[in-house]
Amino acid sequence: MNIHEFQAKALLKEYGVAVLPGGVATTPEQAVAVAAGLPGPVFVVKSQIHAGGRGAGHFRDDPRGKGGVRLARSADEVRQAAAAMLGQTLITKQTGPAGRRVGRVYVEAGCDIARELYVSLLVDRATARVTIIASTEGGMEIETVAAHHPEKIQTMPIDPATGLSAFHGRSLAYGLGLAGAQVAAFGKFISGMYAAFMALDCAIVEINPLVVTGAGEVMALDAKLSFDDNALFRHPKLEALRDEAEEDPKELEANKHSLNYVALDGTIGCMVNGAGLAMATMDIIKLYGEAPANFLDVGGGATRERVTAAFKIILSDPQVEGILVNIFGGIMRCDVIAEGVVAAAREVALHVPLVVRLEGTNVALGKEILAHSGLPIISADNLADAAEKVVRAVRAVRK
Repeated sequence: MNIHEFQAKALLKEYGVAVLPGGVATTPEQAVAVAAGLPGPVFVVKSQIHAGGRGAGHFRDDPRGKGGVRLARSADEVRQAAAAMLGQTLITKQTGPAGRRVGRVYVEAGCDIARELYVSLLVDRATARVTIIASTEGGMEIETVAAHHPEKIQTMPIDPATGLSAFHGRSLAYGLGLAGAQVAAFGKFISGMYAAFMALDCAIVEINPLVVTGAGEVMALDAKLSFDDNALFRHPKLEALRDEAEEDPKELEANKHSLNYVALDGTIGCMVNGAGLAMATMDIIKLYGEAPANFLDVGGGATRERVTAAFKIILSDPQVEGILVNIFGGIMRCDVIAEGVVAAAREVALHVPLVVRLEGTNVALGKEILAHSGLPIISADNLADAAEKVVRAVRAVRK
């Protein structure tokens, strides 16, 4: 689960991470009121959406205008910046062409930036440890830095038995070129980040940029927090921070039915049981020349109702031109899948080609249910056969 920048900074501040003063606003008038309580003379007005690259982005109705992060040097400029952002659609590299609607802005005090750095914490699967990543190239996408200047990235795994120590902070600080009081300030900063990461069950804590001010202070100029969804039951206060307007409606609906669904940008909807089989299904669709419209794992214990819900979610995507159901029945019975598919197809009036490949427990019964459904369902014998048939059917309809 992701949250907004203003929410992330409020949480990090509780753990001793230094942030600039600021406040959130949903109207230009509120933005001016927030600015009135901040030290001037420079303010920063930031669009609040769940996507990076806001400053370099553009608004749909003003593609050549300023981005989603703007400097203001007076109350009137704060009002103008907020009015230009609120209610508009901001498009960045991470939002895709659809963009995200800006429902609120964060008004923050400006600061004297001497240097911009990068620091984040995440779980490194290779070492199975929380790992700190730091770089002197702040304000840039870390992926770009890794591709072109890997020597400028430090990684430091933290032993879970000992946790973070002062040594870690000092070592990273020296690697970033910090000196004097900045080293201690950075140590306190990274200690707060680590404490927040562990206490809040985070998936990532990212500060980009981390700035060193002209006075030598170490501050979080931006902040991104993402939480492990599987741990949210321990954090009801965090779950209350969820902004459903920032999430795909199909993914929200899938979550209600305990379905693992991720929307993609292809045209062939997929319903599969098991994450590994789902990945293989998406790969073979690409191999045959089309692209998957989603990742959807119905799990091993899905009911007919859950399968019906999954099918309806797939069909609610206007990009879907065909559907491939690929089930290997172990815990999940093929007849249950077949009943769910037939029920959903009848309920939503199936209007795209549907290819079903079943194998495993009760496969004969499942195929019989599909054969006697009276629906135009294309049966497949194996995964390659299924992918070839759904791609051929979709292309035939396009012609």
